[in-house]
Amino acid sequence: MSDHFICSVCGVRHEGFITDRAYKLPDDVWSIPEAERSEKAKFDSDFCQLGERFFIRCILLVPFSDCSGTFGWGVWAEVDWPTFERYMELYEVDGSAEPAHRGLLANEIPGYPQSLGKGIVINFGTASSRPTIRLTSEDDSQLAEEQRQGMDHTRHLEIIASIEATN
Repeated sequence: MSDHFICSVCGVRHEGFITDRAYKLPDDVWSIPEAERSEKAKFDSDFCQLGERFFIRCILLVPFSDCSGTFGWGVWAEVDWPTFERYMELYEVDGSAEPAHRGLLANEIPGYPQSLGKGIVINFGTASSRPTIRLTSEDDSQLAEEQRQGMDHTRHLEIIASIEATN
């Protein structure tokens, strides 16, 4: 494992270890063959609709326990229509005072088996930041525990290996 990486978004080499990973679409939308995807779903970089299912792009942060910083997962949350509609209303203004909303994690995260479909709490951000999500307090999965307690450097390297194995 090297101490640099090529960014999957910008294509530029960066020094250090990967500290974020983004998903272009919810897994169920990504699994639609590319030739059919835009016919079956409406999407951009922040919103997605597949039939009567609604998704918003969010950030799930996992802090490091033995150094400063976080690992950021750019994931999608499946939400109900009222939450989707409310986020669209607040999209260009500060929505950080909005009460939290509930949803489901719409991406399987490498290194965290069965993360797809986990219950989440969504907090809208400012007009210039994506909503953040956290797993519910009842969730005792490794992802939920690491989001609350942090992950150490060894675990960070395991996550990087899991990401590289899925590429």
